Amino acid sequence: MKGFRNLTAFHSARRWGFFLALILCLLAVPAQAWADPGSIITKIRSSQSAERVRIVFEFNNIPQYKVTTLENPLRLVLNLSGSVNQAGLSQITFNDPIVSKLRLFAAGAGKLQAVVDLKSTYMYNVFTIKNPDRLIVDIIKNYDQKLVEEVTPGIKHISWQRSTGDGPVWAHALDVDPQAGYLIKPVLSNGIVQGLETLVPMSQRARAIAAVNGSYFAPDGTIIGLLKMDGQIVSTPELPRTAFGILPDGKIIIDQVDYEGKVELPDGRTIPLSAVNRERGPDELILYNSFYDATTRSNPYGIEVTIINGKIAAINDNNSPIPPDGAVLSAHGAAAKIMSGLKIGDEVKISQTLGTVWDKITWALSAGPMLVKDNSVFLTTKIEEFGPDVAGGRAPRTALGITADGHILLVVVDGRQSTSIGMTLLETALFMQELGATDAMNLDGGGSSEMVIRDTVVNKPSDGQERKLGSAVVVIPGRIAN
Repeated sequence: MKGFRNLTAFHSARRWGFFLALILCLLAVPAQAWADPGSIITKIRSSQSAERVRIVFEFNNIPQYKVTTLENPLRLVLNLSGSVNQAGLSQITFNDPIVSKLRLFAAGAGKLQAVVDLKSTYMYNVFTIKNPDRLIVDIIKNYDQKLVEEVTPGIKHISWQRSTGDGPVWAHALDVDPQAGYLIKPVLSNGIVQGLETLVPMSQRARAIAAVNGSYFAPDGTIIGLLKMDGQIVSTPELPRTAFGILPDGKIIIDQVDYEGKVELPDGRTIPLSAVNRERGPDELILYNSFYDATTRSNPYGIEVTIINGKIAAINDNNSPIPPDGAVLSAHGAAAKIMSGLKIGDEVKISQTLGTVWDKITWALSAGPMLVKDNSVFLTTKIEEFGPDVAGGRAPRTALGITADGHILLVVVDGRQSTSIGMTLLETALFMQELGATDAMNLDGGGSSEMVIRDTVVNKPSDGQERKLGSAVVVIPGRIAN
């Protein structure tokens, strides 16, 4: 019995050794050799035209597939399940401004990848045809695709991609119906003139549904141009430039606006105001109010008087605190000499005007130039003395327009990138007309051009990230209070 048990154990060990060797042999064979390909590419062909590049894969049986797009580098990837390439081609190179080449390679376990390398942005369509079985990839070069979605009743977001002879353009437009209970108004970065802030926190603080960048600004945050908030002048234009303004009844107008301000002293003499809420220059008289900052930030080479309820409450050399219910007049040179005899308690009258209509405006913001007036293209680039930094060539653009039925258009065009080349001012004006604007104006552009919807950046700023701004235009629930 003992010998029988040993013999049985010997045969059992031989059997297990055989099975183990068989398993090791199976594991040594590449997995792809044991996978049933299911689908075989028998032929690959392509064609080119001005409108598209077409790539056709002929199969014995159409496989399951998944399409993936990559942005950096720009690629269209088809993952083909259970497929092998027996067409005799693994790469096709194209002489085309959009499509670079097609590459095929095994991705393991019976999977195949077809990668289309691209030079510029594109639209695509992937579909199949039976009898014979074909999978077709169309890279569309001439396209014009518009996607419209409702952000909330009364506000539509339009994402518009189109090809042009010079390259692709991608634009975003907000169509806002004020009659649906929405207000368009400007806001300041950090709530004050001094300093900069990105658009998302500005939008969040205003509890805005959407926002775009606003006026031109200096590196310290100083607004370049007109800004009026809650009926108070926050910043003034150096020369007449285009602005939008909101009247007490909620109506929005677009026009060129100029500023005039003066200070009347107790003896009847008047001094012209040079500006509001910016750095004081030689021989200037600047008015600072609570929108600027906590203090005037001025140098000690002048004189400053604090005005509360029309009377001088304090006199300082520089960097005066700005009262929330008053203003500070900061003078230098000739203006300071005239004001040198003032004393605490003296009455001082400050007068400011933007013109009969604009004095009634509750909110206003300027940038420029004008783009469309009375339903016609009307570029005021030279009139408003804009240089090549604004007027030159294609760039990212932001614009505001009014339609015939009173809707407000806020538009951002991406630029300086492979997915969008931007627009010239003329192209922006024509695009605003195409969207339905009867009047339109240009806002700050370049790396500042940005649109936020519900705290999310929807466009692609050319800096690759949000730029810090001086101001923004927001869309909020509500109406102007009469």
